[in-house]
Amino acid sequence: MTLTAPRWYVVQTQPHGESKAVWHLGRQGFATYLPRYEKRRRHARRVETVAAPLFPRYLFVAIDMAAQRWRSIQSTIGVSRLVCNGDDPASVAGSVVDGLRCREDEHGFVTFERRPRFTIDEQVRIVDGIFARSLGLFDGVSDGDRVAVLLDLLGRKIRVVFDDLSVAAA
Repeated sequence: MTLTAPRWYVVQTQPHGESKAVWHLGRQGFATYLPRYEKRRRHARRVETVAAPLFPRYLFVAIDMAAQRWRSIQSTIGVSRLVCNGDDPASVAGSVVDGLRCREDEHGFVTFERRPRFTIDEQVRIVDGIFARSLGLFDGVSDGDRVAVLLDLLGRKIRVVFDDLSVAAA
């Protein structure tokens, strides 16, 4: 009897059904991994942080092909299909899942390296607040999610700091 280790495979879920699929797959004895990140979203002039799937409509499931009945995944609540090559499920290298897990913070969210969206002296447009529709020059990133912009006010360049979501490309 040959013992095989479970390998990772990709499941496509129904729209916004990732959590439901994880719960039902876990109930059937499958190990799953749904990488999530903290997404900043603006709604009604408020900015909030919510947990969002890193790959919307997709998650990873560990299957031992010799021991588990993997075809039941196809009819699991919340699952659209198991991604396959022909009739066989398409496996994912274990290093992909391990790499994602290495980037998780203490809360289980995948973190990204923060880079400025703009280059220094690039023209940007303010999209929110009292300076909405004003044009300025990107001057850098200030503490965390704040963006410094040089605005031409009263004949001189004034450095003003905005929320990252309040600035867009001109």
